[in-house]
Amino acid sequence: MAGVQVERRSDGIAVVTLNDPDRRNAMTVEMGEAMQASFGELATDEDLRAVVLTGAPPAFSAGGDLDMLESHGRRTREEGFDAADEMRAFYTRFLAVQAVPVPVIAAVNGHAIGAGLCVALACDLILVAQDAKVGLNFAKLALHPGMGGSWLLPRRVGWQRGAELLYTGRIVTGGQAAFWGMALEALPAEDVLPAALDLAGDIAASGPLVVRQLKRTLAVSPTSTLEEQLNREAAAQAVNYGTEDLIEGLTAGRERRPPKFTGT
Repeated sequence: MAGVQVERRSDGIAVVTLNDPDRRNAMTVEMGEAMQASFGELATDEDLRAVVLTGAPPAFSAGGDLDMLESHGRRTREEGFDAADEMRAFYTRFLAVQAVPVPVIAAVNGHAIGAGLCVALACDLILVAQDAKVGLNFAKLALHPGMGGSWLLPRRVGWQRGAELLYTGRIVTGGQAAFWGMALEALPAEDVLPAALDLAGDIAASGPLVVRQLKRTLAVSPTSTLEEQLNREAAAQAVNYGTEDLIEGLTAGRERRPPKFTGT
């Protein structure tokens, strides 16, 4: 698909690559449509165990396409155009990363700016290149943050740090971003994708049903009470007790060998 490449692996891992390197994977409507279609298709794959999202080098994504932003600005000034509906649809296409029922790992192998960083923040886990430039520079462009940035960033780094980064549009290194909790770990650029694939492999080796259950319970955990989460955990475990995978997991534990889960 235009601007997006999907690799399906035999181990249940899918690698999705933003693939417009000449424009540093700038986010266009066409790329968004390809993202929505790709992740919509992945969401229906019952054998899927994890997804890695990365960018064709040298960048993860330079953010929103400047030509699109300039067009919206010109039409607004000259025609009284209201861009709200178009921008909301634009966000939805890229935030389809959240549609899949398994963890999505962002392998931020290069610069991730503006909306490009927002898409990474919308993933479940993030690994980032130490020297990558990352940040939500919207305010420096005289543009309010979009793509969920004002919601996603404070939840990673805390309210005050998130507010400071949003107000200033400051760009920082991947190493600094990881120190603040924006990413799980900062690594040399060449190690980011291999490490993301290793992490995806570790996830894929866990019980497939449990991973999908966790995706749902973790999503609501920040706004739930302990009592609500205890009820969700008990209900999930009640399902697990009826699976062949639990028997395999317990047997493998006793035999001190890796389990071979089938998702049943």
